[in-house]
Amino acid sequence: MKEIKDREQLTDYLHAHQIESVFNEQLIPYLSLYNFEQGERICSQGEHAEILYVLVKGRVKIYTTSAGGKTLILSFKKPLEVIGDIEYVQGINIMNTVEAVSSVCMIGIHHRWLNKYGSDHAPLLQFLLKIITRKFLLKNNSLSFNLMHPVEMRLASYLMSVSFEDSDSQLKGQQSTVSIKDVANFIGTSYRHLNRVILQFCTDGLIERNKGFILVKDREGLSRISGPNIYE
Repeated sequence: MKEIKDREQLTDYLHAHQIESVFNEQLIPYLSLYNFEQGERICSQGEHAEILYVLVKGRVKIYTTSAGGKTLILSFKKPLEVIGDIEYVQGINIMNTVEAVSSVCMIGIHHRWLNKYGSDHAPLLQFLLKIITRKFLLKNNSLSFNLMHPVEMRLASYLMSVSFEDSDSQLKGQQSTVSIKDVANFIGTSYRHLNRVILQFCTDGLIERNKGFILVKDREGLSRISGPNIYE
């Protein structure tokens, strides 16, 4: 994590996502801008929650880890999204691990300032309510999607979530690799069935499989199969 000490850039992100009114004049001085590199953890399951993050650039994945060490990817998020909202409202430890899928920019503010200056600020509370209820709606849609659509569509939609094309010249055209076991767990299918679909996607030139990982080669082709991306 690297703090970016650039108030002008922070202001630009607030304006670009139309969230200037979410934070009142007392909170603005305590906002910070953070950068996370691809693969870097933003927060970890079980840690004490101290900062509320607003994702303003890049993509993250959210996953949980069992006591036995097994991981399950829960979702992928892109702007505009809030990380740590439920933890802040409920006053609990971090529920899931959040990791950067691409280079990520977050606006962060410590809970102590939110409690001091934002607990009765209606625009902030309405913003958090909208974000939290949207998460429940997306989770409901995702569960229905897994039950009602074929594995081909679910796999394509998943891969659309973990591959990315950023307008930043340093990231343009860059794509990510994903674990096949993670894919099977996330979209709710067997490893064997998933292998058959992966083989077909490889034959069609959509992806490339190498050493247990998948590399997205044709994002547009996957988009035609997946339709609207339900996992974001």
